[in-house]
Amino acid sequence: MSVYIMLDRVLKHILEVITPLQEDWVIRFQIVEDLRRAVESVENLRGSTVEPFGSFVSNLFTRWGDLDISIEFPIGAYISSTGKKRKQMLLEELQNALRRKGGWRSLKLIPNARVPILKLKSSHQNISCDISIDNLQGQMKSKLLFWISRIDSRFRDMILLVKEWAKAHDINNSKFGTLNSYSLSLLVVFHFQTCVPAILPPLRYIYPGNMVDDLRGVRADAEKHIAETCDANITGFISEKFRPVNRSSLSELFISFLAKIEDPFEQPVNTARGVSAEQLTRISEVFRMTCSRLTSGNPYQSALLAVLVQRQVAQYILNTHPGNTSHSGGRYQPARPQVQRSMDSPSQMQCQVQKKDAESSSNTSSVRGLGKANSAQPQQIWRPKSSNS
Repeated sequence: MSVYIMLDRVLKHILEVITPLQEDWVIRFQIVEDLRRAVESVENLRGSTVEPFGSFVSNLFTRWGDLDISIEFPIGAYISSTGKKRKQMLLEELQNALRRKGGWRSLKLIPNARVPILKLKSSHQNISCDISIDNLQGQMKSKLLFWISRIDSRFRDMILLVKEWAKAHDINNSKFGTLNSYSLSLLVVFHFQTCVPAILPPLRYIYPGNMVDDLRGVRADAEKHIAETCDANITGFISEKFRPVNRSSLSELFISFLAKIEDPFEQPVNTARGVSAEQLTRISEVFRMTCSRLTSGNPYQSALLAVLVQRQVAQYILNTHPGNTSHSGGRYQPARPQVQRSMDSPSQMQCQVQKKDAESSSNTSSVRGLGKANSAQPQQIWRPKSSNS
């Protein structure tokens, strides 16, 4: 059996295990609601909104993914610019309130991070949470990834697979000098931009301005401008009738991803700034070793799982899908134009959850779904740059 055919089959099984179920959405909305109640108990935070962002809003989280939360101040229509010292003080007050309330564990305030964060875990659901104050930039980055994922369904699949693979090799933890999930997502973006033909356009095609600089003034106006610009450009990209279509299978994209990112962080900047020098060699070796093993000609499911997923995921798949039965495999056949997204956005899922659970009234912000974008670029090795592309 072809290694690619077997790998396609295994990747499909992995996605079946790590892709969130509706109950995973329900759990996270309940956590947001619990945090909202805690925030309301802090006098200096009353009236604030509790808004998720990160992979949850991007719809790029796995079943055991953590939850990023931003507490937004009710300062009227204008974008807030709360100082770092005040953020530290407010997070400390929230930490004390959560300790008094109970239901949370492993509370740890990280006041001197670039963005002050309160880290904790929900005792009942065992979901890790990172709470920050007025993190509108994080929210918009999350929405941008959500909009990009509408361009091609393989993008979401690849990010979920890469995250699971990185966790299996302990290179998905910025706390220990390796990669955070946002950096991994950008590596996948880069790969999809530079494969031939390109699957994604340069980010500057989707939004030619500086999103951070444009998040000023009236919040609704700033967000609307960014959303409409991205929507128009992405929709234009999808609608291009003569755009060459990349039909690579997921297995081909995964292996070429590993081969391409040979030296991921020669000059660590931007999202890779937290990667320690001592981890660079190990991260590169993990890429090289995985690529070598996947292309070694060993088609056995157990051998592939050993380098792709965490042990408990591998064991579950081996128990539920034993053996090396044949798999049809095949090339990617997109529907053109691919405008509608098959997966629900967090806001759509929240509406479904609220219908089924009347007691849960989440105070989270909705996430707008949009459209898509292009540009063919030569194959190249990843080099972190300060530009948007």
